[in-house]
Amino acid sequence: QVQLVESGGGLVQAGGSLRLSCTASGSFFSINTMGWYRQAPGKQRELVAVITSGGSTNYASSVKGRFTISRDNAQNTVYLQMNSLKPEDTAVYYCNAAVTVPPISFESWGQGTQVTVSS
Repeated sequence: QVQLVESGGGLVQAGGSLRLSCTASGSFFSINTMGWYRQAPGKQRELVAVITSGGSTNYASSVKGRFTISRDNAQNTVYLQMNSLKPEDTAVYYCNAAVTVPPISFESWGQGTQVTVSS
């Protein structure tokens, strides 16, 4: 079983910054792609940013240039640095990891952390 524990959410004014962290624990062989998704009230969950084990990244167009995803493979941790936050970034942010426990691979999700940006 794999657990993803997120931290770092909170309330911030527009233009401010927050840093989210997510650490994976449990029994697994490897963690491949890790990422962050978000879900605002009344909206579908959407991709924010992903990063491969090799460090390749991909961002939603709405956050490109403001958010930076990074990871520490030795600590099984992924980070999301969020700068120049806007009220429309308000959402529950979920960590996601593609995990391999031989012979299967599957996705694991964190419990979510609330990010609220006030105008």
